[in-house]
Amino acid sequence: MVVQVYGKPQAVCPQRVMHCLVELGLPFELVHVDIDAMEHKLPEFLEKQPFGQVPYITDGDFELFAGDQWIDPPHRSARVYCRLHAESRAIVRYLAGKYGGRGGGAPELLGRTVEERAKVEQWMDVEAINYNPWAFPVVFNLLVLPLRGAPGDREAAAAAVEEMKRVLEVYEKQLSKSKYLAGDEFTLADLTHIPATRYVVEFCGAARIFEGKERVKAWWEDITGRPAWKKVISFVESGKSSYSP
Repeated sequence: MVVQVYGKPQAVCPQRVMHCLVELGLPFELVHVDIDAMEHKLPEFLEKQPFGQVPYITDGDFELFAGDQWIDPPHRSARVYCRLHAESRAIVRYLAGKYGGRGGGAPELLGRTVEERAKVEQWMDVEAINYNPWAFPVVFNLLVLPLRGAPGDREAAAAAVEEMKRVLEVYEKQLSKSKYLAGDEFTLADLTHIPATRYVVEFCGAARIFEGKERVKAWWEDITGRPAWKKVISFVESGKSSYSP
């Protein structure tokens, strides 16, 4: 049995899960859930995920989902409530914990020791609580709403970009101490940032978040240049429903 990922392939959270699977060298099947058509709220989906959220995975007989919540960004200047999706982070923790470090060179995406894992968890929390709440309004206002034919709040997006720049100043200092956020090896701490930041930089025209931050820029080029991430992008663009290493 291969892992099944339920979600929309273009969405940030399913991409986070698919990237983890590809890094671990695992095959998977994508079960497309049309969010725009509200398929995640249909009775048959609610039987699997009672909160009607994606992503959701099955790994043989094991099923995994988690909740999410609306959070108010730490500064009200963005004037938008952001949704903190916990599903994808819980899922990648599970996958990395179960399949990381296997034979064949699967990476230890959660670290090798208790101390290393604590650092990974720390920076995953930073991404979820301090970083993502600002990436979300940028993508939502400059990409998602316009695609739906609705006007986005460009002022809120601009304010969120400024907050992202502020947060990345902390990252710049951290990356003076290690190659990656949680140490000198690529981990989930880095991986969780990629999908949303890609939309911010490449689709929302906000590459200025990296201005004056040479270490952050080098880190970004490094992690998005990984073969596994390139395979995820190719898979999403292909429209395929199954992936094999």
